[in-house]
Amino acid sequence: MPAFFKPVALAAAVLMAFAAHARALEIRIAVLRADAPSVSGLPISRLDLPPPDLGFAGAQLGYEDNQTTGAFLGQTYLLTTRTVAPQDAAASLQALIADGYDKVVALAPHDSLLALSDAAGDAALLLNALAPDDDLRSGACRANILHVAPSRAMRADGLIQYLIWKQWRRVVLISGSHPEDRALADSYRAALAKFQARIVSELEFEDTGGARRTDTGFAQVQRQIPQFTQKLRDHDVIVAADEADVFAAYLPYRTWQPRPVTGSAGLRPVTFHPAHEAWGATQFQTRFEDLTGRRVREEDYQVWLALRVIGEAVTRTGSADPEALRRYALSDAFSVGGFKGQKLTFRPWNGQLRQPILLSDGHLTVSVSPQPGFLHQRSPLDTLGLDRPESRCTAFEPN
Repeated sequence: MPAFFKPVALAAAVLMAFAAHARALEIRIAVLRADAPSVSGLPISRLDLPPPDLGFAGAQLGYEDNQTTGAFLGQTYLLTTRTVAPQDAAASLQALIADGYDKVVALAPHDSLLALSDAAGDAALLLNALAPDDDLRSGACRANILHVAPSRAMRADGLIQYLIWKQWRRVVLISGSHPEDRALADSYRAALAKFQARIVSELEFEDTGGARRTDTGFAQVQRQIPQFTQKLRDHDVIVAADEADVFAAYLPYRTWQPRPVTGSAGLRPVTFHPAHEAWGATQFQTRFEDLTGRRVREEDYQVWLALRVIGEAVTRTGSADPEALRRYALSDAFSVGGFKGQKLTFRPWNGQLRQPILLSDGHLTVSVSPQPGFLHQRSPLDTLGLDRPESRCTAFEPN
């Protein structure tokens, strides 16, 4: 063989050998949705009724994206989706692991996610695409969970940074009466203290039950909300902590003083939104809408992103082993695109995916945090959520 052809033949042989090895690689991913009943029943607006394929639609798009890349490398992705009651989530996970599905995207609330972690042990890698609880990134963190969903602290910091940028420092905090509302209010208090804003008044809106969409008419709300907010001290802005979706949507345009409403209504900190178009997001929105016939929701985006995390790690490592993928995802070499203007990476101290927070009014993306001028020695993204000194997570420390 002429000397010129030897390197070409060698390269071809290497590529063929790699393709033969990769062709045998099968990546099994499950999406497990543990549907918990809403504490408030139906949402205030019928526009917020969840679609039956919530999260699963994002999984399908992520699967197709992974499969496109995998086809070039001879890798085969398998996807299954399950909907279970929270009390059945752990048993369902064990059955999935027995079938070889050891990469699991979880749409599960706090307690169910911890039960899934216990059931998975070292046998599976979990990617949290829903639970926002800060303690899951701190004292209650688990080494087998990577958090794709942003924490409450990340959302709160993203919103409060914008209020500081606008010089709206005098804040009224209105929180609901459910535990998740109070946890969100705690995140806002921490963010307001961190960025040196001032709470001038606090109110709690008590949920007294009832079928709100049928029992609460326009006239009644138009009288109730001004009375509820009449005694507030002078302020620049209202921050509503209403994760249970009980009252916040009634606040805009009905408060006693004409002030902007933010938080759980008005200007909201979100992971993604159908109006987001920057950084190539339009093509993502179009593909999602063509696939599903509806607009994307945050849960869809978070599940899609979780599948892309797995796909990117598999592509770079050539492995389907959950521990190998976890190690690579937590390394400095990993990054994944998310249509947010920069590469997204994991915090190695608690497994949280760094990502910008969009601020949406429901019609447009008003701004994106971190805001200009909020600096950090590692990344401006680490100004959002629990920084290393703030997190009490030890599960990710080397043994």
